[in-house]
Amino acid sequence: MPDDVEPRDLDKVARGELKTLSKENADWVAKHLVMAGRLIDEDPEEAHKHALSAGRRAGRISVVRETIAITAYQVGDYALTLRELRTYRRISGRDDQLPLMVDSERGLGRPERALELGRSVDVSTLDAQVRVSLAIAMSGARLDLGQPQAALGELEIPQLDRTKAFSYSPALFAAYGTVLEDLGRPDEGEKWLELADRAEDALAALEHGGDDGETVEIVEEDVDVSDERPAGLDDVGVGALQELGDVEPEPREGVDDLNGPEQGPDEQHDEEQGQHDETADPETAPQGTDHVDDHRG
Repeated sequence: MPDDVEPRDLDKVARGELKTLSKENADWVAKHLVMAGRLIDEDPEEAHKHALSAGRRAGRISVVRETIAITAYQVGDYALTLRELRTYRRISGRDDQLPLMVDSERGLGRPERALELGRSVDVSTLDAQVRVSLAIAMSGARLDLGQPQAALGELEIPQLDRTKAFSYSPALFAAYGTVLEDLGRPDEGEKWLELADRAEDALAALEHGGDDGETVEIVEEDVDVSDERPAGLDDVGVGALQELGDVEPEPREGVDDLNGPEQGPDEQHDEEQGQHDETADPETAPQGTDHVDDHRG
């Protein structure tokens, strides 16, 4: 453990969850969670070890189980990811990690089960960011099954709005463009991929300070995206979809007027309950198989 690691470096909300532990134990667990966060990108294997260490002393704390799951996902242990996230859902009562569960089912080569799991929750109860991540994961599962048209339909949700950029917009636009290319519509796909790049640039500019600190005006040439409703929604089987209706995302880091008039395609989704809940020691969990790359959550 590096000398510069302090328990107070942990997120305030996460620290609050550790208050049920003794101070000594809470500080010990907090340091390991801090290290897991530091190392998750550069050394996921080491980050996972820190998460497991935290789990040995605080296995009933939801943020600990969540951290184990996230680091397990990063090292490709999708079976452990699923097991830990089932426990996390039971302890916390939250569905915010459902997209990661769906993507882990894909990583285990079970796209049908991934779709069933994605249908197990009413998506209207999810935050916009989670809803987008779930749509991308569900779309990837459709691609795994060789259903590109259905994959496109999974992405046609209210958040697919090319007039605004939120933190989730670049990934959603890029996924939509990729599926269009898979459908043999490269010109349309290229426009959405270009729009994804523009949204990312706009958000980066916002992060570094826009004109008013909240929005960034796009001054470069508009991307020529059709004003029509994105194709493909009506072609997806009715049995595979659930009507969401008009649901607007809560503004986060909004960037208005990316290009063209406002548009918000409807989303439709499938639902199901996930598998049984397991709470075995994380270190005894089976290892997952190689992950499928399409639309990784």
